[in-house]
Amino acid sequence: MSVNVAMLAPAAVLVAWSLVMLVWMTVVRFAGMAKVQVDVGRARAGGRGQDLEPLLPPQTVWKAHNFTHLMESPTMFYAVVVILALTGAGPMQVAIAWAYVALRVVHSLWQALVNTIPVRIALFALSSLCLIALSISALLATL
Repeated sequence: MSVNVAMLAPAAVLVAWSLVMLVWMTVVRFAGMAKVQVDVGRARAGGRGQDLEPLLPPQTVWKAHNFTHLMESPTMFYAVVVILALTGAGPMQVAIAWAYVALRVVHSLWQALVNTIPVRIALFALSSLCLIALSISALLATL
């Protein structure tokens, strides 16, 4: 069985992008905590990042929300990409995978910087259509 490595590249890029968002979120969150004088050393045991949301500016919290989003729907994308890479994805599936990644990156930037809901919904809907198309391709390839 041969593996279509080109199909794996979009997944690798989305993993790298998720790590960029993780670093961005962390830097902005710590800067925000310093600005509102949150003493991390005195934080409640078992506390979570969400517990800080009421204390931090919305622009700070947006990055954390986006990082969470990158751990949700994209998990299905990773599974579908592996299935298609193993079953012989064609150029169309590779192109759709790249479109999905591009839309997720734009969604991240939009949510982290501007965060108006109608645009976010449109970007999410378009990326979801890509994921649906890839899922149908994976299903057909495995039946």
